[in-house]
Amino acid sequence: MIELKCLVNGELVSASDNAVVKVTSSYDGSLVGTVPSFSKEDTLKSLEAAQAAKDEWASLTFAKRAEYVIELADIIDKHNDELVALLTKEHGKTLPEAQGEVSVSAKFLRYAAESARRIEGEVITSELPNEHAFITRVPYGVVAGIVAWNFPLALATRKMGNALVCGNTMIVKPPSETPLTVMKYAEYIAKESSIPKGVINFVTGSGRVCGDALVRNEITQLVTLTGSTGAGIEVFKAAAENVVDVHLELGGKAPYIVMDDADIDKAASCAAIARYSNCGQICTCNERMYVHEKVYDEFKNKFIEHSKQLVVGDPTDPNTSIGPKVSKTEVKKLKEMKEKSIEQGGKIIYEMVPDKLPTEEGNWFYPTVLEVYDNKNILMQEEIFGPMVAMMKVSSLDEAIKHANDCEFGLSAYLFSDSVKSAMIATQKLEFGELYINRENGELINGFHNGYKKSGLGGEDGKYGLEGYLQKKMVYLNYNY
Repeated sequence: MIELKCLVNGELVSASDNAVVKVTSSYDGSLVGTVPSFSKEDTLKSLEAAQAAKDEWASLTFAKRAEYVIELADIIDKHNDELVALLTKEHGKTLPEAQGEVSVSAKFLRYAAESARRIEGEVITSELPNEHAFITRVPYGVVAGIVAWNFPLALATRKMGNALVCGNTMIVKPPSETPLTVMKYAEYIAKESSIPKGVINFVTGSGRVCGDALVRNEITQLVTLTGSTGAGIEVFKAAAENVVDVHLELGGKAPYIVMDDADIDKAASCAAIARYSNCGQICTCNERMYVHEKVYDEFKNKFIEHSKQLVVGDPTDPNTSIGPKVSKTEVKKLKEMKEKSIEQGGKIIYEMVPDKLPTEEGNWFYPTVLEVYDNKNILMQEEIFGPMVAMMKVSSLDEAIKHANDCEFGLSAYLFSDSVKSAMIATQKLEFGELYINRENGELINGFHNGYKKSGLGGEDGKYGLEGYLQKKMVYLNYNY
């Protein structure tokens, strides 16, 4: 069992009352470790540390700040194996998936550091003589980063790199379900990094106490959250009290559209990858499938064959395709959604049934495919976030797009078609911030990850993600004297 502390002002500290959050294994229910459960007062100290450090940090050149960020990436690479093992142990994702997350975590930091020299302002014409007018970009100040449990380390560094390079100081709060990998990284930073004290802080605790304290105060100037839509709405309301800017990357309900001119072999293979990766716990996952009636049976059979090939079990076993769900609460939710879907007319067309569960105390849910006949079915409207998916027959692209848009989410969508016309129509009409055409999910670090509707505000990655951590300042420089 591992016992970790928070990082505040360069020091590793416990909660003032020594309260802890217990983290259990999703594989067998055993106790994996503990992290502090910070009170409002504890959290305030981290905010004050970031506030005290922000002016000196902002006064450094972009290039100098980038050097520190590269150092943070080097620490991840140095401790790659330990972080991968801990991530698999606390989360339940397979070793290859954990390795992928740890690797991209370092890449997020390096890309941010490389972007430091690309931050630009604008010069505009003035109507007055002897005057230059220009727009410069300046940091917000103190940034609070609140991270979801499905990719805790990657989501932390995705925010950290850009925030720090842009001159902000930061407090990172990992999720209570999977905080250990992030907090172990914080421990490495405390012991090995030369970054000035107070610039980057890590805190843990409940969202209702620690998270709320990060948002509802007079120090934080920007809140960036990745999490559920419900959590995002609560943060949005709390931040409004002090008119704090927010970036929200929230839930998704990605439609997966397959037309009659698609490569069905590829469409079925990519559908399986996009549904079952990370046990279906990705906001851009294939959440609902709309398949043209002419290829419906062919696609259905091939998708089910891919589903049958999956191996559910020990995430440390190289033969395992899918590990356990992150929590028993998540398993309960999926079971209830399945039953509700059936009540609403859905029909199970494939369900993997094990002879024996890998462990009695693990959070197990097996690949399940349903067929539905009404777009109002719960599986076509609410985020599943697990290895279950529903499919529905459509007669045209217009019908598929109509059903896809009939949803409160707008993060990502998929289209499989050989028609350039269909691809362009989908690009114009699908109300989603991210569109995958003829491939599975997986965004680029130099792209832009952005949701519409109740899937969020702001966005991450690439040059637009970087700009999100900067404010614009208009300057009128008059020398007519």
